[in-house]
Amino acid sequence: MDDRERALKQDGYLLGIATLGLVNGMHFSPLYDGAFVLLRPILATLFITSPVVQFYLSSLLLAVGSVLLAGIPAAIFERATGRKESDPTSLAIWLACIGALALPAFGRLFGVI
Repeated sequence: MDDRERALKQDGYLLGIATLGLVNGMHFSPLYDGAFVLLRPILATLFITSPVVQFYLSSLLLAVGSVLLAGIPAAIFERATGRKESDPTSLAIWLACIGALALPAFGRLFGVI
C-alpha cells in the first residue's frame, strides 16, 4: 500500500507540472510571440508553411522547453542529495520552478500585466 500512496503523490505533482507547462506554452505567454517569430523561418525550411501548424508548434516548443528548464533545479537537488529516483520533494521543487516560470503567463491571462 505504501507504493500506491507514493505513486498517487507523484501523479499529482506530475499533473501539476504538465498543466503549468501547458499554461506557459499557450498564446497568452509573453514568450509566445518571440518563439513564433524565431521558429517560423526554421519551419519554412522544413516546408511547414501553414500558420496554424506553426502556432501549435510554437506553443509546443514553449511548453516542453519550460518543463525542461524547470526540471534543472530539481535534477541538481537530486544529484546533490544522492537520490537515485524522483521523490515528492524533488517533484515539489520542479513544480515550484515551473510555477515561477508560468507567473508571467498567469499575469497576462488575468490581465495584471
